[in-house]
Amino acid sequence: MRKPLLVIASFTAVMLALGGCASSLTGESYSRGEARSVQTVRMGTIVTLRPVRIEGTKTPIGAGAGSIVGGVAGSGVGEGRGSAVAAVIGAVAGGLLGAAAEEGVTRTQGVEITVREDDGSMRAYVQEVQPNQVFRVGERVRILTVDGTSRVAH
Repeated sequence: MRKPLLVIASFTAVMLALGGCASSLTGESYSRGEARSVQTVRMGTIVTLRPVRIEGTKTPIGAGAGSIVGGVAGSGVGEGRGSAVAAVIGAVAGGLLGAAAEEGVTRTQGVEITVREDDGSMRAYVQEVQPNQVFRVGERVRILTVDGTSRVAH
C-alpha cells in the first residue's frame, strides 16, 4: 500500500520541479544575458488587444520522469512476466502523462498587443499576462528590444 503512495509523491515532486523550471514570458522579466544590455526603445499606441494561450514547454524531462514513475508503478503489479509487461505499459503511459502534465503545468495566459508605432508601422507583440499590468486600447506604450527580444511596457 505504501508503494503507490511513494510513486504518487515522486510524480508530484517532479511536476512541481518542472513548474519551477519554466522561464517567464512577462514584459517585466529579463534573462541574465539581457541585464545591463543597451535596449532600443520605440514609442507607439495600442491598436488592439487579444487574449492568447502560450503553450507550455515540451522537454524530455516530463516524459522521462513520467516513464520512470509509470515503470516503477507498473512493476509492482503481478509477478514474473506479468510484472515486466505491466512495467513497460506503465512506463509508456507514464511518459505520455508526464509529457502532457509538463505542458499543462507550464502553459500560461498571454496577450497579443498590436501597436501602431510612431513611425507608422504596425507590429504585434505577445507576452505573458501579469495580474498587476493592464493594457488598454489607445494607451501610449514603450516597446523595448534587446538581442531580438521585444516587450511592451507602460
